[in-house]
Parts: sequence; C-alpha cells; structure tokens
Amino acid sequence: MNRPYRGRFAPTPSGPLHFGSLVTALAGWLDARYHGGQWLLRIDDLDPPRQQPGAVDTILRQLDAFQLHWDGDPVYQSRRSDHYQRAVDTLLAEGKAFYCTLSRKQLKALDHIHPGPAVAQPPGPDRAVRLTVPDTPLWLDDRLQGRVHADLALEGGAFVIRRRDGLFGYQLACALDDAEMAITDVVRGSDLLASTLRQQWVLECLGKAAPCYAHLPVVMDPAGGKMSKSAGAAALDSERPGGFLFTALGYVGLTPPPTLRDAGVAEQLAWARANWTPAHQPGGRRLPPPSI
Repeated sequence: MNRPYRGRFAPTPSGPLHFGSLVTALAGWLDARYHGGQWLLRIDDLDPPRQQPGAVDTILRQLDAFQLHWDGDPVYQSRRSDHYQRAVDTLLAEGKAFYCTLSRKQLKALDHIHPGPAVAQPPGPDRAVRLTVPDTPLWLDDRLQGRVHADLALEGGAFVIRRRDGLFGYQLACALDDAEMAITDVVRGSDLLASTLRQQWVLECLGKAAPCYAHLPVVMDPAGGKMSKSAGAAALDSERPGGFLFTALGYVGLTPPPTLRDAGVAEQLAWARANWTPAHQPGGRRLPPPSI
C-alpha cells in the first residue's frame, strides 16, 4: 500500500538561502503539490559551531517571501537529541555500532579508510560512535540519477553517528528524522548522493523504511564550483523575489512565458503548478550559473 506523499526541505542555518537553495526548495515544493502531498520544513541545526546567528529567522522569511509555504510546524534537529541517543543506544546494543578513539591523523595514515570494529574500544569519555558498514556494495534507484552504487567499506568505512564531542552525526540524524517524520520522498542536490547511501544503510540497520530519492543537478557558481553558503553564494533578495523565482522556474525544467517575468510570486507559482510535472525536472549532476 502506497503511503501518502510527504516531502521535506531541510536547510542548514549556516547562512541565508541562495539561488541554489531556491531551486531545491522549488523542485521539492512542486513535486509535493503535483502529488497532492505535504511539504514539510526541517531545520538541520545539529552543529552549533556552524550556525550563523539569525539564520533560521532569515530562512523562514525568505521562504515566506517566495510563498513556498510548508505544511505543519517546522522540525528542529536541535530538539531531537533524545531520539538520536535512543537510536545510538539501539545500534550499540545490537552490535551494529562501536566506540572508537581513532584520530584524524590516524585515519589519514590509513588512507581515510576506517578498519571497522577491529579497533573498537570499551565505553568511556572522548569516544566517537561509528556504524559498521557492509562489505558488499549498496545501491539505490534514484528518480533522476538512475541506479547509484557505493561500496561503503572502500569509501571511508565505518562512519560516525555520534562525535567525540557528543554531537550527533549528520547521517544518523537526517536518516532518523526522515523515518520519524514519515517522509516518503526526498528531493535534494546530487552532491548528497554519497550521504544518501549511508543514510539508507542507517535506516536498514534500524529496521526502518527509506524514502524515495530524487537528486537534482546542483547549480554551479561562476567560478565553476557548487553554489553554496560556504563558498560565499549571495543571499536571495526577499525584496524582489519575482525575478529570482522566474529564473528558478527554468532550472526545474519549465519555460515560462516572458509575460510572467514581471508577475508576482503567487501568479508565477500558480502557473508553475499548472504546468510542471516530474518529467520536466532535469537530470544530470550540474546546472550552469544563473544570470540574474
């Protein structure tokens, strides 16, 4: 029996949204509306040192300015530590995770391939918790990228689900949140494909169903890198959302009529909902920088 569609947008509050963020949000929002489903908002505020003061409020205002309204209340990872700890405890109790004291310097000497439970340590302070990985390749069928394979044992090996400083690993938190939020479909950038197979493995170890995935081509910046907050991508201008949204429509596979360029956000979104289907969404891994 098919579950009702539930998508999500999960920005990290390390800065305001940029054009690449808008394309991801728009694609996910359109996909949810096309399927008559819900589009949820989760704030991935898992790592306080990376957060920018005021970024959460800015992100909420930006989404509101572009009228990409989410369903229900936002979910904050920073309020879900008890859920993550229960998952870590379960994985440790079942022998699927282990304590580790290897440093970055030691891992570098191992070509950044963790040897797994062979170096497990007893419980104690200043220890990370890592999840064991299978010795056979994993795969997933992505809606846009097709079949994707990864051999986690050869691509880093056992990975962190709780850091030495007590903060929880992104792969664990993201996977568990998707399961407990009953997310059926994740629409996000192709730069996260490697993370997806790790998150799928987390869910398998926890006995939870994985969502379907659609990994979008990422928007590049003028320097040839991925447009990102860390690379200094310009924030979306909430005072003139129409021009940004009109350009973003082309990045999700639509060809809006020129007369729509000066229309308001509500009119542009109404036109997009009436014309967009999943078949419009481009595949591939990269999209060129926008001209805005």
